[in-house]
Amino acid sequence: MTERLVVIGGDAGGMAGASQVRRMRPELEIVALERGLRTSYAACGIPFFVSGEIAELERLVARSPEEFRSRQNIDVRLRHEVVGIDLDRRDVEYRDLDAGRTDRLGFDQLLIGTGARPLRPPLPGIDGDNVFGVQTLDDAERLHDEARARGAQRVVVVGGGYIGLEMAEAFCHFGAEVVVLEAAPQAMRTLDADMADLVVGVMAEHGIAVRTGVEVLGFEPDGVVTAEGKEPADLVVLGMGVTPNSELAGAAGIALGVRNAIRVDDHQRTSAEGVYGAGDCCESFHRVTRQQVHVALGTVANRQARVAGVNLGGGDATFAGVLGSAVTRICTTEVARTGLTEAEASVAGFEYVVGKAKASTRAHYYPGAEPITVKLVAECGTGRLLGGQIVGGPGSGKRIDTVATAIWNEMSVDEMIDLDLAYAPPFSPVWDPVVTAARQAAKGA
Repeated sequence: MTERLVVIGGDAGGMAGASQVRRMRPELEIVALERGLRTSYAACGIPFFVSGEIAELERLVARSPEEFRSRQNIDVRLRHEVVGIDLDRRDVEYRDLDAGRTDRLGFDQLLIGTGARPLRPPLPGIDGDNVFGVQTLDDAERLHDEARARGAQRVVVVGGGYIGLEMAEAFCHFGAEVVVLEAAPQAMRTLDADMADLVVGVMAEHGIAVRTGVEVLGFEPDGVVTAEGKEPADLVVLGMGVTPNSELAGAAGIALGVRNAIRVDDHQRTSAEGVYGAGDCCESFHRVTRQQVHVALGTVANRQARVAGVNLGGGDATFAGVLGSAVTRICTTEVARTGLTEAEASVAGFEYVVGKAKASTRAHYYPGAEPITVKLVAECGTGRLLGGQIVGGPGSGKRIDTVATAIWNEMSVDEMIDLDLAYAPPFSPVWDPVVTAARQAAKGA
């Protein structure tokens, strides 16, 4: 009989892996089960669709189910929700949501790419029709249509992380009055407080109110109930982070790890023979702390899926780990981070120094120069770069790639000073702000 690979999940973790396997094993039967209506889509583009900057939702789809079927001979079955994995029988139980029936499908090998879902704490009213989570394109379509149907004039975003702040900007662009509520003492906790304050300041300039230390108690049809009173809202968007969709794996006896993400080794193998995992449902290895972490990023999902696909295809690939590198744009300001913040370095047990540079994105005399702040964290004694954060105008954010490359290769801040970076007035000062921050850190290291 033909050997069969079953893939659970139709987005990056599943389909990027399936595509890699197909390139290596043209004879293998591949069946992908996806409970939604689309495959391989860019969830990171959702805020730009909600805001109206991207007019058509289908532009966020990288490859349709029809393309997978016709070009790669991958049997994609939409609206098929897997409800159980039986490792002894080597099959999955799935529900055909359109036909309303349940069936089973055997596998020789299994790739789990079930992703993650928005956190929805059990608060009164959280399932109301005015409260939206944003993770899939189906979510985005509902929110987009509802915002326009209601003519939403006031939107409350619960959560001040990347998702929350990006959705706040989206509704600001849409034309609504926006309030962000964050329970922690600071927004954007992936940054240190001094860098996060820069972002909040920019948002205030654009009319977005960010209120920290606010406890949300529940939701009502016309607003959000907090410990301080009621916050009126036409729509509420949840941006409280995500949790891995690992329940299927856990129920099957597959080992779970940090934050209940699926535990995988450096080949993306789970604890079960012939079962691999990739994407937001899985944990990752952090190259600086040397600890397992859960990082829900599309870049990580695609890299993990490639590794899983190579190994499922008979090759030998390893996943080298993560730094948590991320970049976003909030209003006109670019925000980026990689490696460890001061707070994370402290938790990990590092003694560290900080180098900080406030400069401009271009030569000071060149038109269009915008402020940029670069913060680097380095290990005391060795000077090894541990992390970096950047907040600034257009042209700032992608400088984080230089920092990430330096951390990846365990460079010291002294070595960074001598990097041969390109210079021209339209792109940077003669001393790039990243190098200037490295010089400041080197003084204390």
